[in-house]
Amino acid sequence: MTDFPERVFSGVQPTGNLHLGNYLGAIKKFVALQENHNCIYCVVDMHAITTWLDPKELATNTREVTAAFIASGIDPEKHIVFNQSQVSEHAELAWIFNCVARMGWLSRMTQFKDKAGKTQEKASVGLFSYPSLMAADILAYRATHVPVGDDQKQHLELTRDIAQKFNNDFGPSIKEKGYGEAFFPLTEPLIEGPATRVMSLRDGSKKMSKSDPSDLSRIVLTDDPDTIAKKFRKAKTDPMPLPDNLEDLKTRPEAENLVNIYAALSETSKEAVLADYAGFEFSKFKPALVELAVEKLAPISSEMHRLQADPGHIDKILSNGADRARVIARETLDAVKDIVGFIR
Repeated sequence: MTDFPERVFSGVQPTGNLHLGNYLGAIKKFVALQENHNCIYCVVDMHAITTWLDPKELATNTREVTAAFIASGIDPEKHIVFNQSQVSEHAELAWIFNCVARMGWLSRMTQFKDKAGKTQEKASVGLFSYPSLMAADILAYRATHVPVGDDQKQHLELTRDIAQKFNNDFGPSIKEKGYGEAFFPLTEPLIEGPATRVMSLRDGSKKMSKSDPSDLSRIVLTDDPDTIAKKFRKAKTDPMPLPDNLEDLKTRPEAENLVNIYAALSETSKEAVLADYAGFEFSKFKPALVELAVEKLAPISSEMHRLQADPGHIDKILSNGADRARVIARETLDAVKDIVGFIR
């Protein structure tokens, strides 16, 4: 069995209006992971164009995600932060993976079905095949772990399938070239924390989303303290006080969502939150949540505004990160070309 050095990779798509769900479900965990892992964090701008996006908006969104990374505490000196399109090895490896992956595998991807809907024939080829690019994003660095939310687990499983099939298909060549028993690792998911899914503040049955028509449904990372307070005060709740156990909480989606958010922001458990606030009316719990949220999010919002006012600084961070990422990705791609039989 081949041993792979531990490395964490994750990417965030630059869709604009990053919200509390993006922060608690992904970015906050990225910050924690960098304490004990070798991390590569990527703004996946090539994924963003699988559906049409205004070029100016794409550039702005890419810088916004980068600013959120840095403002939240990711260190671009110790770890690698870059945007995907600056490292062309991702696209080259994705083509090879397109030739390894199978149509049946891609056709079962639920996100393609959700995004394409009933007009699949009008969807871009990129929207259909982007899981191959996602696999290339991860495996260009032979990453051993990826922090993923529930909605991305299927894509990570596909990445593992592609890695396994490549290892099997080219097994003799991998051994002959001196790369051991397997060239790619079977990347493992990292799913941690009480708030992997943050729900809408207006409907606890739906995920928090930038596409929700109601601005009150989400906390945007650039919201100021007054706006954060307003949105939590207006968050939908029920008339009952908070329960003292998780079983009762599960039957009340809006209450569970606010408890989840409090637990994630305070880095504690839902049980601990209920131990402190059981029997409290929302008129008393919400002010505590507002105070906590403003304490944690206002500094991030302020720093994001400062960083975004200097796009040249952000671009330099991305360029420096891309240079470092390219060294690793080029080594991987050169080896893959040798294994496949391409003449270099």
